[in-house]
Amino acid sequence: MSRALCSEKIMDAIENMSFKGQYLNHTSYGNGHINDTYLVNFQKDEVVIPYILQRINHQIFKNPEALMHNIVAVTSFLKEKITLRGGDVNRETLNVIPTKGGAFYYKDGLGNYWRSYAFLTDTICYEILDNPELFYQSAYAFGNFQKLLSDYPADTLSETIPDFHNTPVRFQTFVEAVKADVCGRAHLVQEEINFVMEREAFTHILTDKLLKGDLPLRVTHNDTKLNNSMFDTATNKPICIIDLDTVMPGLSVNDFGDSIRFGATTGAEDEPDLTKVNFDLNLFESYTKGFLEGCGGNLTEEEINMLPIGAMTMTLECGMRFLTDYLQGDTYFHVHRDGHNLDRCRTQFKLVSDMEKHFDTMNQIINKYR
Repeated sequence: MSRALCSEKIMDAIENMSFKGQYLNHTSYGNGHINDTYLVNFQKDEVVIPYILQRINHQIFKNPEALMHNIVAVTSFLKEKITLRGGDVNRETLNVIPTKGGAFYYKDGLGNYWRSYAFLTDTICYEILDNPELFYQSAYAFGNFQKLLSDYPADTLSETIPDFHNTPVRFQTFVEAVKADVCGRAHLVQEEINFVMEREAFTHILTDKLLKGDLPLRVTHNDTKLNNSMFDTATNKPICIIDLDTVMPGLSVNDFGDSIRFGATTGAEDEPDLTKVNFDLNLFESYTKGFLEGCGGNLTEEEINMLPIGAMTMTLECGMRFLTDYLQGDTYFHVHRDGHNLDRCRTQFKLVSDMEKHFDTMNQIINKYR
């Protein structure tokens, strides 16, 4: 798509949204890697009204209609809960702006899907975790997200990415990648392959418990990174969970675990020097405290018991995905150097090893705050 045509399509989408006032301008916004995001400014009287416009990446999210149904249904439910507790529905959840025709997405002539949100003013999102208090606040926000949606019928939502956190399926994909060895790389990473193979039984723990009914199916976010929680600039407290594209049925312990994988570490996700990568028990404790407080007693005893397993499962799963992509020729995750996915997988496996060593302490921390 040429730049001129792209601009034309952006304006086409803008003109089909029910924005208020007169159009002023639009610019690229944020640093997301999946959807194309724009900040669009309109003026009504003397007031500038900002909006977010996004082109949904339908190569990743293959059913945008179902995705938007999930988002509208969940945010509508959240608004009811926020209203009942006297909160501000304009700031504490995303607000989808409909099209002029009343739909919640616009499909242009090239088959692109567009959606828009009210812009959250006076907020900030943090990209770097640099203190335990920030991790605690993020944990509280995602725990509160679980609390507010604890009685939502999760099975009425669609899977926006099928088997996204189905760890046994991820394991089978990994095994197939090892067997195919399309790039002839398997002999270079036999130690990493063995690491995963030795933990095959572990990959089934949570899904087996779900099938047995020991763990409930929940509405889960599935991308619980720090930068998906918006903080109020005045109070520096989290007010709104964003990036709801992967909201779908899942396990609460996986949402917890994905945050631990991302945040409770002393090194970057792609750090080549593994001596700099360690599992940080202090950060684990900060997140555990915040998450359980945010959940407000809405997790079952077995969910709480499984939180350390969730942390280990999500970390192992992510490492498997990085290693799978390395074996398949780096076709999914963006890489910036040779062996980039290999470095990523090794940091995850280092964290898994650390968690295995500190498993008893992790359980003690869980019991401290349950």
